[in-house]
Amino acid sequence: MSNSERATESDIPKKNTDYNLQINRWFLKAIGAWPQIDESSLVWKILILLQIFICSSIVASNMIPCLLYVLFEKKNIKLKLRAFVPLLHRIMGSIDYWVLLKRNGEIHKLIRHIEEDWCLIQELNDRKIMLQHAKFGRFVAIICGIMMQSGCILYSLGQLMQTITITIGNETFTSRPTACPTYSKIIDTRFSPVNEIALILQNLTMVIMTTSTVGACSLAAVFAIHACGQLNVLYAWLNELVENQTKRNDKAERKLAAIVEHHLRILSFISEVESIMNKISLAELIGCTMVMCFLGYYVIMEWETLDTVKITGYLFVYLSMGFNIFIFCYIGGIVTEQCKLVGEMAYMTDWYNLHHTTARGLILIIARSNNVIKITAGKIFHLSIATFGDVIKSSMVYLNILRTMTV
Repeated sequence: MSNSERATESDIPKKNTDYNLQINRWFLKAIGAWPQIDESSLVWKILILLQIFICSSIVASNMIPCLLYVLFEKKNIKLKLRAFVPLLHRIMGSIDYWVLLKRNGEIHKLIRHIEEDWCLIQELNDRKIMLQHAKFGRFVAIICGIMMQSGCILYSLGQLMQTITITIGNETFTSRPTACPTYSKIIDTRFSPVNEIALILQNLTMVIMTTSTVGACSLAAVFAIHACGQLNVLYAWLNELVENQTKRNDKAERKLAAIVEHHLRILSFISEVESIMNKISLAELIGCTMVMCFLGYYVIMEWETLDTVKITGYLFVYLSMGFNIFIFCYIGGIVTEQCKLVGEMAYMTDWYNLHHTTARGLILIIARSNNVIKITAGKIFHLSIATFGDVIKSSMVYLNILRTMTV
């Protein structure tokens, strides 16, 4: 084999990893959150830090005045409530952003883990299983980006289409309302050119925060789906275990050792994913519940005037938030189910045809699979489809309480 052919084969794991994580890299590089550990250039590292500083400054310049507005502005409660959704969106996005930056090294290790998995798996059928899951992971990442970005863009466009008339003395001004109001003692955003600058900053903030949320959500999905792909490879190996039985039992023993080692490797990967994503999941779980509650309240308030532009914008954001939390709950559910299935698959093999010493080894696999590593939100709530239902029900309960309090 020529050197060029060997180089091509050695590049396959890296190419497959890049294919698996390409969409995530696009999102996270845009905000400086993609791991850059291998970059040795000092200039490049300075540029990344500058990118992070600019993104953080834009978000802070928008979020702090809005927080002060909610806390100190002398307005009635209904006007203050309208600022809660943009404020919560920025808080959730900020948490996602800073967790991604803080856990940059651990994320890099998981990326290296995925690349090593592609190196370890040599059988063509096993690689086909991994490639199917890589395609599914990319699909989920793309859908995450489309749903969340389009929801926020449509909401922003709906806000830009609105105008308000301001009368001061004998003069009348036309202005566009900002989605995230600011504390008037700091700056008055009603008049040009401050109004236009505020709108630009707010839209940039929305893009940055949505991108960080999409990046975190899609990254969690790709990692979880990769783990499911590895578990499916493990199922295939369990089915092949009996076929490797020989008179001396050596081949089956080696295969069983490889299965146990790979099982522990997968569980270690899932545990690391959970430790990185549990804070992000908690922020999304609580934040999405509150945002969906307030959006429902906004729709009810606007229904009285039949403002179709605002109602449509609120509904799109509601759907994007619902999809956001659904993805976290879905991946938590499938990882748990796939981990439990390992024990069932071990039992469903023709273990009675194995040598008794090999068959006893399956007992340990079954016992270990009963102790499932669960994807949680802040190590408090187990993420599953049932949790998604609880989020929807909780948001409706809070909505009824909110209506009762503000009538």
